[in-house]
Amino acid sequence: MKLKKGFYTQTIEDGQVLVPVDPQESNFRGIVRSNETAAFVVDCLKEETTRDEIFQKLKDTYEGDEEKMASDLDEVLDKLQGIGAI
Repeated sequence: MKLKKGFYTQTIEDGQVLVPVDPQESNFRGIVRSNETAAFVVDCLKEETTRDEIFQKLKDTYEGDEEKMASDLDEVLDKLQGIGAI
């Protein structure tokens, strides 16, 4: 899976914003503001990757409960799929 080319990201002080810039890529018309961890996931999606590869990168980068981390990852991926970003 990969972030569609029609989406632009911009890092901000405590996270990131994701904006659709190509109306042919998605019907979503808004801005998604991500915290640091969700921004990390979006950045991983700038290259072709899998859920398992992202999960491994999360575990390598952040400390915490792996079940919670997996649940949060799935939530971010579901939201990105829901707006047509991946």
